[in-house]
Amino acid sequence: MTEKPSTHTAYALRRESRLRSRWIEIGHARIYRDGNNVHHVYLDRLPIGGFSGHVHLSPVGVKPPEPEPQPERPEGNGDI
Repeated sequence: MTEKPSTHTAYALRRESRLRSRWIEIGHARIYRDGNNVHHVYLDRLPIGGFSGHVHLSPVGVKPPEPEPQPERPEGNGDI
């Protein structure tokens, strides 16, 4: 069987801290359509630990946008 080329690069969101995260490359993907409006995705690897299951696929050579930082919680004095 001939190896088919990757069509996309796969990224996962890695949490750096409670407020900040970044995309890390987790592999290459190939997407193809079988003609019945069904798409198949093959990934060559996945991250270990802390993986939410969210995979972002970008065309080869295109990086995803930086994730928005999480809002900080207001300083509280115990009032809810």
